[in-house]
Amino acid sequence: MIWQGRSKRKYTGKLYKRFRKKRKYELGREYIETLIGDRKIKKIRVRGGNYKIRLFRDKYANVYVPSQKKVVRAEIKSVIENRAHIHFARRNVLTKGAVIETTAGKAVVTNRPGQEGIVNAVLIE
Repeated sequence: MIWQGRSKRKYTGKLYKRFRKKRKYELGREYIETLIGDRKIKKIRVRGGNYKIRLFRDKYANVYVPSQKKVVRAEIKSVIENRAHIHFARRNVLTKGAVIETTAGKAVVTNRPGQEGIVNAVLIE
């Protein structure tokens, strides 16, 4: 289990005295690395009864073209640059802020694909 509660240690390294157990609302989940390929999703129930759609792989992106003020569905060819991690571009991992090569041209991912279940991008002109 990934736990996002208070650290066991102070900044000095001393242990805090434990005053309670772990709580469900402090639960975290593993990071999903969204890749390029045939669409694969998983629906996850989150706090409050809502749902997040985990996107494992996707082949297409909704690309906004500012000059035409239109959104086109473009196929993703590869990841050119990703500032989240130096090796994400090499492994074609899609995250927010990644620069991708599409059939429409170069675009920047504007959403969080691993949590929203879709890839939205804006064309770089």
